[in-house]
Amino acid sequence: MKTEERTTGHHPPQQRTTGRRGDLIAAAAGVLLVTAAVLIGHAIQDAHGTLVAHWPPLLASWYPHTGPGTPAAVVVATAVVAYGPGLAGRLPWRGLLATAWAASLAWILSLAMIDGWGRGIAERLTTKHEYLQVIDRFSDIGAALHGFTGHILSGRPDNWPAHVAGHPPGATLTFVLLDRIGLGGGGWAGVWCIVLGGSAVVAALIAVRALADERLARGAAPFLVLAPMAVWTGASADGYFAAVAAWSVALLALAATRRPHSPRPAAAAALGSGLLYGLTCYLSYGLTLIALLLLAVLLLTRTARPVPLFLLGALVVPLAFTLAGFNWWDGYRLLVERYYQGAGGIRPYSYWVWANLAATTVSAGLATVAGLRRAAAGAPGSARALRTGATSARHRLILLTLAALLALLVADLSGMSKAETERIWQPFVLWLLPAAALLPPDTRRGWLIAQAVVALLVNHLLWTGW
Repeated sequence: MKTEERTTGHHPPQQRTTGRRGDLIAAAAGVLLVTAAVLIGHAIQDAHGTLVAHWPPLLASWYPHTGPGTPAAVVVATAVVAYGPGLAGRLPWRGLLATAWAASLAWILSLAMIDGWGRGIAERLTTKHEYLQVIDRFSDIGAALHGFTGHILSGRPDNWPAHVAGHPPGATLTFVLLDRIGLGGGGWAGVWCIVLGGSAVVAALIAVRALADERLARGAAPFLVLAPMAVWTGASADGYFAAVAAWSVALLALAATRRPHSPRPAAAAALGSGLLYGLTCYLSYGLTLIALLLLAVLLLTRTARPVPLFLLGALVVPLAFTLAGFNWWDGYRLLVERYYQGAGGIRPYSYWVWANLAATTVSAGLATVAGLRRAAAGAPGSARALRTGATSARHRLILLTLAALLALLVADLSGMSKAETERIWQPFVLWLLPAAALLPPDTRRGWLIAQAVVALLVNHLLWTGW
């Protein structure tokens, strides 16, 4: 009976009441963390200006406004709250995946359009810090890649803008190639990031179903769609990075859980996962930490079967860039130096090491905080079950979300993520969101309302530029 209660999520009334009280306490703690980060951050910024952020802990400015996307965002949020849980429970699986992607796109686009087409989408990737500023310097792609590291440091001739210098050239090359096929300009770049960023929801659903079970994946679906981090997915290259990383994890989950009698799909999934992980590492240096999630997939499925083909796929992109003349390790070394030449050398670690988590609380939402509380409470039992090979679906979901939390904490402690984490940690935050499936079903609409309110308040009260 105890095993059944743990697996299905049915608990005695007293235990349910205690759990729900704990959820509310966790959410209240999240609100207090954000409040402290705002008040202390403003005091530090007003006194010293060292945070280099106008509205800490977010990289934003106070700017109450409405826009063309306001009615649409309210309608999408209302529809997901009212119908999302029901549809997630009864749609055919493939229909759910398509619906989740469409709803995610509607949510991201409507939030972006609160700032209008120009400021919300088309101009986001054209500012002085962004990738589209250097498209004309890639007329000879081979020469640009060969000399890429020579322009990373500030003070070097024609040094790259901040985001170009801060990432391996795979990020910039994406937009160069879009331009080459006739999809140039900020509008197409923004749409690319939004459409692919929305697909990360599908990847997460596929992975949760493969690693845990379909019931938990369906429970997570509305929370993946209505995530506050959608404010920063549209239109940010980090949303695109999150999708590439997410599909790497999802494909490895499929490869690791395929039955032995279907070797071809499993082989293709393992190879594809490795290929996408290699690309992930050349989109953002920090996303090498996605390896912790990939390792979690192998531990949860208790197999190393996909590893050889995964490693083969993972070599493709690094080999191509290395042959083209770009040295990843040299690039990272120079990035660290460039980081401390700029805001990274000014921003105090003592504030951002905890304020980053406040920013993450905003992008993940209070439902995720409550779900993570349940995951933390279930961690010891889940770890014991993993050691004995007797994990339930709930155990596996708990361990997956905690692996993402571990990757996020490593990034935080590194000191290379001081501020802007509401945007740059999207690839990790995505995997925290399914923790909300651990919340009692009859409370989920309330938690979805909380998710929507956070996103709508942020996007209507702040200007979230970067």
